[in-house]
This record gives sequence, structure tokens and C-alpha cells, in this order.
Amino acid sequence: MCPTTTESTSTTTKSDGLQDSNGRPTEELVNQAASARGFGSPHRPARGHGYEQRGLAYLPVSQLFEGRFGRMFRLPPYVPTKERIDAIAQAMTENASGGDQALNNPTIPAGYTYLGQFIDHDLTFDPVSSLTRQNDPDALTNFRSPRFDLDSIYGRGPTDDAYLYDKRPGFEDMLLIGQHDNEDDLPRNTQDTALIGDPRNDENTFVSQLQLTMLKFHNKMVERVRAEPGIRRGSESVFETAQRVVRWHYQWVVVHDFLRRTVGQEMLDSVFDETGVVPKANLEFYQPRSAAPYMPVEFAVAAYRFGHSQVRGRYTLNSGVQNLATFLPGATTDPALALQQFGGFRILPRFWTIEWRRFFEVDGAGDGELQLTRLIDTKLANPLANLPVEIGGSRPSLIDRNLTRGARLALPSGQDVAAAMGLTPLTDAELELPGGGPAPLWYYILREARVLAQGHHLGPVGGRIVAEVFLGLLTKDPSSYLRNDPTWTPFVESATDTFTMPDLIKASGHGLEVTDLPGR
Repeated sequence: MCPTTTESTSTTTKSDGLQDSNGRPTEELVNQAASARGFGSPHRPARGHGYEQRGLAYLPVSQLFEGRFGRMFRLPPYVPTKERIDAIAQAMTENASGGDQALNNPTIPAGYTYLGQFIDHDLTFDPVSSLTRQNDPDALTNFRSPRFDLDSIYGRGPTDDAYLYDKRPGFEDMLLIGQHDNEDDLPRNTQDTALIGDPRNDENTFVSQLQLTMLKFHNKMVERVRAEPGIRRGSESVFETAQRVVRWHYQWVVVHDFLRRTVGQEMLDSVFDETGVVPKANLEFYQPRSAAPYMPVEFAVAAYRFGHSQVRGRYTLNSGVQNLATFLPGATTDPALALQQFGGFRILPRFWTIEWRRFFEVDGAGDGELQLTRLIDTKLANPLANLPVEIGGSRPSLIDRNLTRGARLALPSGQDVAAAMGLTPLTDAELELPGGGPAPLWYYILREARVLAQGHHLGPVGGRIVAEVFLGLLTKDPSSYLRNDPTWTPFVESATDTFTMPDLIKASGHGLEVTDLPGR
């Protein structure tokens, strides 16, 4: 019987049945962690890394097995002390220059870091007012199922979120594209705030350019549906057909490109069997009990945060904007710093249109090296230890934030999760954890990737969690291609044997030209 459905007879409490090895109940552990770190239950605005989904703070003391959030493994929690978190966080900073080639991952181009962020925002879209978020324990049961449905692009549709859509004659059914200084940008209001379904997709230059790419891909599909009426199914309108086509191509990319690179081909094949007539997901640990799938905290707070280790400290955007810092504290208030970093929540600067060939294996004009992600390991780029206030709030270290949140959510240790999966846990020597002993699940997953997969993709614990959640959510979604038409395959042109993110970018037409500063 898998750990998700096994109730321990030795760890029953009046709340969620979780105790640590010393018998301390979850309430005590969580309160201790919150008090020691001052982390509490933040409800910052829904933009940046300070954002937290409704209901997450209530999970540790919930009597429910699953709702909006749940647990894949019913294991004793590991709640490190403040001093332990500080020691681990100090050991996780990269402390290297942006040009250190030895830290690059040769198998994953840099754009997949931000595709992963875009996917995360799609899954965790939370269209609820800040007033509701202030005190909302009902979010544990009254929630919107996580889906790969691009609501960060479409919002609630043309009727409810009309500001996202183009009203000009001839542009019906299309999404609104902004423009200034002869460059395309996200649509913005008079104060330069992006008019998009999810404000987090303007957090940095790269994810905002991905958002713009998806807007243009939809518009291209509207044109194609108009030209090829046979694409429409039943009583679908032009918009509904284009939306379905975009979603299904995106879902295909999520599985066959992003997930394959993230977990490795062997892990993907073990979880997703495509050898038969109909593809089948083999889910061993992620098995939602209800029709509405939950978001496992092991995924949301640990495994899927692997992308933080992929972030580079510096990037080259195009032929004219080169080798700038990912983030710089104070850049939003100091005009002298604004054009020295890629922070977002602003109008796209002139000549800052991305050249996607520098981020994905896509054919585009010009020359220049393809940038790579950093290895998946326990070393994070220096800017992530000191985020700008609009992203990190009063807790600028993303490393500290991740470790503390894992403690507050009463996650089990990495060793315990590995054992529950039937795997041999990493040794203290392999973990290289300050002081040895139990490893926070997030740290364990990052280190496992480095030890067992050379940092090229996730290892067996992290890879299994991510693969099962992705495929589980798709198979539970009645509108996904896996449920609606499991034998469907992409029909937009591809340069390879399967449709990938570079193919989507090429079809969108965005970021394929040279963007150079005048006078260079």
C-alpha cells in the first residue's frame, strides 16, 4: 500500500496525525518554527515570491486528509531550529561569478528556468481578492483545482476579463498586445502596470516575455482557425477552438519537453507509458481521493522549487543588452540601477525585446551563445539571497524563505521520503549537510539531483514527485488533451519529432529578430 493512503497508528493526534520523533504534535512544531523565524502566515499581494496560496498556512493543523492542499506522504515532520536553518542557508549560496562555466547545466537551456516559473504560476493561479485572503481557512475545501489551462493568459475569459482582449474590428477573439517605442510589450495601464491574468508574470523580464510570447501564439492560432475551419469541433467558436489548440499544444510542451528535461527520460517513461494505443500515467504516490485534485505540499514547497537553483546570476538578453544582473536590490527606487538588472513590474525598456535563440534552441536571426541553466544542486545564485523588496518583501533571502516555509508546513525529512519510496537514502557524506543528520526535503531533492544525476535533472525522489503531480493533474483535468482526446498530437509545425517550446516560440513569431542598441 502506498504511503499516501496509509494512516500511521503511532502518530495519531487530534489534528492531522503528525508528530516528530520526540512525540511533539504538529501544532507545537509549527508554532515553534513560526515564532523562531517570525515567518507566521504571510498574505502578501499576489505578485513575487512573497505570495502564498490561500489555505496553505492552515494545512499543518487541518483535520482533513486533503483539500486545496494535501500530503503525498504521512510521515513525521522534520522542523529544524532557527540556527539550523541559518547554517544550511549560508551553505547554499553560490558565491560565484556569472561566467563560471563549470556551474552550467549542458542539457537545459536557460529559458526553461522561466518556462518553469510560468508553469508554476499557471498551476497556482489564485483569483481571489486580498480581502478574502486575509482570513480564509475555507480555502482548504473551497478551491479551484490546479490545471494546465493557461488562466494566467486567458483570465476568466472575454466576458469577465474583457480588459485582456482586443476590441478592434478584425481582431475579435484575440488577446491584447501592448506597444510603445515601436516595440511590443505586455498591455499596460497609464501607470505601466501589466494588464494580464496573473500579475506574477511581470515579475522579471524573462517571464514577461514568455507571457507576451503566449499572447502572440494565441493570436496566431486565431488566424489559423479562421483560415482552417476544419480545426473547429462541434459548436466551438473561433475563440474556443483557438484556446483549446493553444492549451493542448502547451500541455504537450509541458510533458514532452519541459518535464522530460526536468526529470529525465527514464523517469518520464516510468511514470508516463506511451507504448500502448492510449497513454497511461502510472501514479504510485500521488493519488487524489476526490475528483478535485489537491496540491501536495511536498511538491509545492520542496520538489518544484528546484528551479530556484537553475537561476543564473547574470544574463544576456539580446545583441545590445548583455551581461546584466538578474536582480539588484534598490533598482525600483534608484533610476541609475533600473537598466542594470532584469527585475520586472515596469514598462519594457527600449531595445529590450528578447532574442529567444539565446535562451532556447530556436532558430533566430543574429549570433551569440545559447545560455544554459545552472546545475540543479544546493547552490543558488547570489541575487536570490538578496531579492528586491517588491519580490522578497521583508525576507530578502529566497533560500531562508524556502527552508522556513518547509519547516512551517511540517514537511518530512528527505531521508524519510526516500525510504517511504523504497529508495536507499543519501548518506551524510553524500548530502554534505552542515552538521549531518536529517535534511530538509527541499535541500535533499537538490542534493540528490547533483549526486545521482550530475545536476542535469532531478533524482528519483524529486523527479518522481514532480512527474506524478504533473501527470496526475493532467489526467484529472476533463478538458486536458489526455482526458479529452488522449491520442491527440500537435499539428503546428515542428522542427523535430515532437512539438517543443522552440516550436511554440517560432509559431508565435516573437523574439526571432535581432534587437540591437542604436549606434552599436
